[in-house]
Amino acid sequence: MADAGQTGTDRAGQPPRIPATRTLAEALWFPAALFLGFLFCFAPALHAPEPHHAKVVVAGPAAARQVDSALQLQHPGGFDVSAVSGAGEARRAVLDRTAVAGFAGGDRPVLYVAKANGMSLEQALTKAFTEVADQHDRKLAIRDVAPTVSQDLMGTTLVYFGIAWSVPGYILATTLLRAVAFDRRRKLLSIAGVSALFSVVGFLVGAGLGYLPHDPAAMVVAFLLTAAVATFASGLAPFTRQFFPAVGMTLFIVLSIPTSGGVAPAPMLPTFFQYVHAVMPLANAVDALRGVLYFDGAGLLKPVLVLCAWIAAGAALLGLDAWAHRRRAARRDAETKEDVEEPPVDDPSLEAPTPTALPVHRHHIGEPVPDLVGTVRDSGQRPLRHAAVTVLDPSGRQLVSTSTNAHGDYAVTGLPEGYLSVVVTSSGRQPVVHQLLLHSGEVVRADFALHDRHHSSREAREAIAR
Repeated sequence: MADAGQTGTDRAGQPPRIPATRTLAEALWFPAALFLGFLFCFAPALHAPEPHHAKVVVAGPAAARQVDSALQLQHPGGFDVSAVSGAGEARRAVLDRTAVAGFAGGDRPVLYVAKANGMSLEQALTKAFTEVADQHDRKLAIRDVAPTVSQDLMGTTLVYFGIAWSVPGYILATTLLRAVAFDRRRKLLSIAGVSALFSVVGFLVGAGLGYLPHDPAAMVVAFLLTAAVATFASGLAPFTRQFFPAVGMTLFIVLSIPTSGGVAPAPMLPTFFQYVHAVMPLANAVDALRGVLYFDGAGLLKPVLVLCAWIAAGAALLGLDAWAHRRRAARRDAETKEDVEEPPVDDPSLEAPTPTALPVHRHHIGEPVPDLVGTVRDSGQRPLRHAAVTVLDPSGRQLVSTSTNAHGDYAVTGLPEGYLSVVVTSSGRQPVVHQLLLHSGEVVRADFALHDRHHSSREAREAIAR
């Protein structure tokens, strides 16, 4: 008969029943956050692209004043007009990327634009200045000073390659969270190696198919983009914990893609999204790629510095996390010296209570309540005795190790809240790893099925996935 004071589990090895509303909330908050993010970022940024304070230059001060008045009347707030000395200076301003268009009036007005900035921007500029020329019964001539390669008719291919280099960087950071045997140095080396590989392969594919100009300098920008996203995401993960997927996807997908300059180049985004564009790694990488591939390096310094700043910020977060671990370790050592009877802690970066293996039985008042329980079976669903069960923290440190009883059961208490990895091994069988999220006051159940080593690798992967 169960003890009336039993708490923490309904019966031995079974987690307590969680209210349905809480379960539903925990299941829906992430997709709901993404839904709202897409709704309030993609639609407002891209539903009606038009120029917002696009910088243009006009040859001659008097002509600049006339053009400014006409543009403000037709497109209020759409253009910021400044004067240059002549048509050559207007053309040079576009090539130097200090303006998106240069206009020279007179009997034969000419508009200098760059298709490399995006066809939608070129079309908006052409339409606006054609209206200006029509007011004086002049036919406007269009001069494209930075045409794209023949396979990039819309001037947006760089954005798609940027996404291919950016989003996998975030995914790389999430997968490295499961690499519990890797320390920070190995993770940073992995990020550098994967970033280099992706940059080389992406450039070779793009140049080989004719989507990108043959300029190897693009690989440097691609490397910085992947490394920036992966490093910052890796540094962010320890601080955002279970909210990391939502924060990461908001930064590197929900905010980055609509402000990247693809469907709507930066001068055609609403003002708020132009500010977002100025700091996002994907947007700055696209700006840098345009500078490298189409403008002879013009405007390259600022986006490269932004990408380096993201890498530095990620490294700083990793360093801050390491410092916090050392500080907790020092505090733990001091507490241990003050109380010699306190049991040692396997992972000095974690706080009390101490992770401890428990015998599997019905728990009574005064006995520790398990945080983690489960059963280990073989491929025939028979209990496995003496299977080794090891619990690791996110950095790969061992918290506690135990073995299963005659019924294949195990139980552990004193585990810290957060993400943990459970490794189960048994002689002659494939090891299995599960990653779990442990909340304070809850009991998590993790069951395992170990297959014989002679089974195919495909069967082993399916067993791990289950």
